[in-house]
Amino acid sequence: MQRMVDPRQTRLFDPYAPVLTATNRQWLEEHWPGVFRHVILEWMPVDILRQHFDPDLGRPTQELYSMAGLILLLEFHHWTQEQTVEAYRFHLEVQYALNLEPESHDLSERTLERYLAYFAQDELAQRVMHDVTTRLVTVLGLKIDQQRLDSTHVFSDMAHFGRTRLLGVALKRFLTQVQRHDPAAYEALPEALRQRYAPSALRLFADTARDRESQSRLRQQVAEDLYQVLRLFAAPSAHAQRSSYQAMAQIFQEQCEVREEKVTLKTQAGSAVMQNPSDPDATYDGHKGPGYQVQIAETCHPDNETQLITCALPQTAAVTDEKALVPVLEDLRASQLLPEQLLVDTLYPSDENVQQAERLGVELVGPVPGAAPAERPDDLNIDDFVVDEATEQVTCCPDGQTPLTSVHDPATGKTRTTMPASACARCAYRNQCPVEEAPDDGYHLEHTAKQRRMAGRRREQQTEVFRARYRRRSGIESTNSGLKRRTGLGRLRVRGWRRVFQALYLKITGWNILRAATCATMRKLVQTKARAAVFCLWAWVRTAVGARPTSRPAPSPVTGASHGWLLPRLALLQAA
Repeated sequence: MQRMVDPRQTRLFDPYAPVLTATNRQWLEEHWPGVFRHVILEWMPVDILRQHFDPDLGRPTQELYSMAGLILLLEFHHWTQEQTVEAYRFHLEVQYALNLEPESHDLSERTLERYLAYFAQDELAQRVMHDVTTRLVTVLGLKIDQQRLDSTHVFSDMAHFGRTRLLGVALKRFLTQVQRHDPAAYEALPEALRQRYAPSALRLFADTARDRESQSRLRQQVAEDLYQVLRLFAAPSAHAQRSSYQAMAQIFQEQCEVREEKVTLKTQAGSAVMQNPSDPDATYDGHKGPGYQVQIAETCHPDNETQLITCALPQTAAVTDEKALVPVLEDLRASQLLPEQLLVDTLYPSDENVQQAERLGVELVGPVPGAAPAERPDDLNIDDFVVDEATEQVTCCPDGQTPLTSVHDPATGKTRTTMPASACARCAYRNQCPVEEAPDDGYHLEHTAKQRRMAGRRREQQTEVFRARYRRRSGIESTNSGLKRRTGLGRLRVRGWRRVFQALYLKITGWNILRAATCATMRKLVQTKARAAVFCLWAWVRTAVGARPTSRPAPSPVTGASHGWLLPRLALLQAA
């Protein structure tokens, strides 16, 4: 049976009045519990969560708004499940935030796990972040036309293996399953092989010397063992359907190759490869290691009271920032939070990305990737020529001379320009000009549209105007650091893409709530909503009793209402 208490529903009496002092109530309303209870809680995805329960039959559920909110609190406070259950039962600020009565509440870890599974199954975390973020942006009146983008690395809850241990652990996990479900097949394996993988994963290969030659021999031995076991238990064996066998096969394919029945390890396995059988979705970043990453877009307009994260795009670690830009822009457009100007670092603004961003109405501001052509400070380039951007034809050179011909070839994307020999021979810019002299064919210049755009951007990024615009991008580094320090985003308690992505969305949502709680606009809104129930009570009593006081008394510092005139009228109402 579904049990829900709408957070917008007012109460006849404030249950926190007897247990909170004026100072404690003020603290709750001015910090995250007040924002959570009065602004965020009503946006929890209860309409989807309730579908897992019968509306009428069965035992009443835990209150659904509070459970959905509790899962959000679990992630952005970086609690364990045990800590979360304790907070739900006994912590007053959590009960206030979740719109619960100020008393002990029962909750088991098993129940919490079930609701976490529902959240992951329905992929509700992304919806929570979208709803909460768009609401906070609207409530705070934030300007979203200027934003910045960066990625940060995330480690899931898995061990980090070298290649030898990765191969060995994958093989041991499969052998453990064979021993458990098919002892006869396990006993049929060679004794030496069984003994080699008998120790625990932590003690595996502990007796091997640490010198390079010994480690190389061990790695080769493990690779050959893996190949032998893969062939022994290949389809149509029932063991080939096990996830441990499939993980072992994938790791072997990514790390090894077979030539004429001889197993060798690949020199470079690449980055989009499995890092641990316990987290098959994690990949590798050459600079930061195994795991995941999240692309984060954040407002950066100087007039905003605070800056909020507008987009979070979780990815595996192998995805490059260059390929992540367009999905981020599409996500921002879907949320109606697309900026006019997006500040990025060097890895994002390739020429292709700049063009795609412009088609979406976004100006990408960032340094040009790649090394600049070797040239002297006073050298000219194609940006100094007058070029018709529609046809890519050169109409004038830096000295004001008109070309003899300028022909664009759509097939190659190149434009070949021929300059008059008489003009180039006596040109004042001859030593700095990129036009080249051909012995039999005059003076020529070849360029592509990409070269022209890149040259213009390199010239622009040397200006003080560009530096002033780009200076605000560095602020997102403190956001990344704060997320990892405050919400535990750097090292998660879960693994597997579904749970990892859920944790990332909810942690970033929590960060936005913490940021919003620092704003004067939000504090005024929370205070107004916190006292709405008292005003409703005053109007209800006035109507029910039929007696309107001549003057409204000053509100109490604790409950927001004076009881001097209220209690006698309630007594009359009860007697009636």
